[in-house]
Amino acid sequence: MQTSPATDTNNRRIQRIALGLPARVESKVSEAMSWNEITRLSDVSAYGAGFNLNRPVKRGRLVYMTIPLPRQLRCYDYMEPQYRVWGLVRRCIPVKQKADAENYAIGVAFIGKHPPSGYVDDPAKLYEIKTQHNGENLWNITEAPAIPDESDLPADHRRHSRLQIPVTISIETIDEEGLPTASEVTVTENISLGGASLFTSLEAEVGSFVRVKSDQYNVSIISIVRGKRLGKDSIPRLHIEFIDRFFPLAGIE
Repeated sequence: MQTSPATDTNNRRIQRIALGLPARVESKVSEAMSWNEITRLSDVSAYGAGFNLNRPVKRGRLVYMTIPLPRQLRCYDYMEPQYRVWGLVRRCIPVKQKADAENYAIGVAFIGKHPPSGYVDDPAKLYEIKTQHNGENLWNITEAPAIPDESDLPADHRRHSRLQIPVTISIETIDEEGLPTASEVTVTENISLGGASLFTSLEAEVGSFVRVKSDQYNVSIISIVRGKRLGKDSIPRLHIEFIDRFFPLAGIE
């Protein structure tokens, strides 16, 4: 059966094409904290793209991309020189790099010209795919649950498993300019590449930022407080998400 030109065009829009276009990737986790990086796409379709970054980006986070994308692969703004689209991170995999340079293969699903309304109030919020693409809506998304069911996902698409081990760290509460306001040396209750639960008496509200440091693992990580609770032992815990890098778990047993 011979396919029609319309079908061929649609297939090209869905299939990933190896196209090394330059792209600007921006991410924001608060009014005061954001980053951007220039990279090149490894592949792209009308509904998503792959590229490498020098930093990890957690699955479920939104990024804003600017790409000189061919009109055939766009869903809007056909005559603009640059295609500006929001993407949902679906994959973040460390890749081998020369020396000690960090590099991560990122895969995103395009969600459209505008972010969801909740993003404005909480840009650090995580999302997941709700339904398949539909016209200009591209991929429809919804807020991610706190404890998602990832049993049907491949290992590299899942959030990170936590190790129930104590790691000595120092934690600093920081103000809007990133300056420390209080600090404490403590240990983790559990830890993963992307976050940890730790014992602390510091006052830090949900949604505030802290800095986690480890001399043993030579790392300093900006983190966001995702939750706080009092354990059965009457010791308070903070649940934090690592923002600007993963914790180097290699060698931890």
